[in-house]
Amino acid sequence: MFTLNGQPISPDVAFTHNDIQYPANWIKLATPEERAAIGIEEVPDPEWYDQRFYWGVGNPKDLDQLKTQWIAQTKADANSQLQQTDWMVIRKAERNIDIPEDVASARAAVIQTANDKEAAITAATTVEELIEALYPQPAPAPAPAPALELETPTEATE
Repeated sequence: MFTLNGQPISPDVAFTHNDIQYPANWIKLATPEERAAIGIEEVPDPEWYDQRFYWGVGNPKDLDQLKTQWIAQTKADANSQLQQTDWMVIRKAERNIDIPEDVASARAAVIQTANDKEAAITAATTVEELIEALYPQPAPAPAPAPALELETPTEATE
């Protein structure tokens, strides 16, 4: 990342400094000495943080507000999936026409997944636990089994 007078500057955008216009590729083509001569410094990129959960590095957002937000999102996602087959539920209630078993199973799975996710969100006591509840990491793959060493038959030589 580059800065000029303490402000970030893009290496791919033309800029003006001290009434001199520089083309968009100048920062990339200039030597470090040329950049330093006009006051451009290369600085490390700021540390990354997930803006959905943090205001800044090490500064988490309010856990209760995050829980409320993510529970609402979980319910909205489930509702969106269920809406596709809601007409079948209405048909069952109004005319007693059975819901196909595969549809009923799929709806039950959506509801169970949403309920499990909501329970995990509710149980979180820290922002880190909330992130883990929302995006669980898969268990590491088991180590591969060692290769079997088989004896190969040898031809008898006489």
